[in-house]
Amino acid sequence: MLKLTKWDVVEHMDNEEFISGYLKESFESGDINEITRALSDIARARKITELAKKIGITYQELYETLYENEDPDFSIIQKLCEALDLPIGIIPKEKIYHITR
Repeated sequence: MLKLTKWDVVEHMDNEEFISGYLKESFESGDINEITRALSDIARARKITELAKKIGITYQELYETLYENEDPDFSIIQKLCEALDLPIGIIPKEKIYHITR
């Protein structure tokens, strides 16, 4: 009998390159749901309670931003990215195409 287990991306977040690539792809999608899903996965991998303390908000506020809010507070997203050592930056499209090709 074949036994299946649920795959969880968090179990594979064991290096910074994977994490930054995962977040980069979510931002490139332009879909806020993808971005918050990626951030919530990364936050789970990095201990969401500790991250909330690091950015100066409660666990509940961070949880609501990542899991319950269809229009999350950008300032919290920005602080979270900074706390993860993954600051948000702007790169012109032509440079992205140059880097990825």
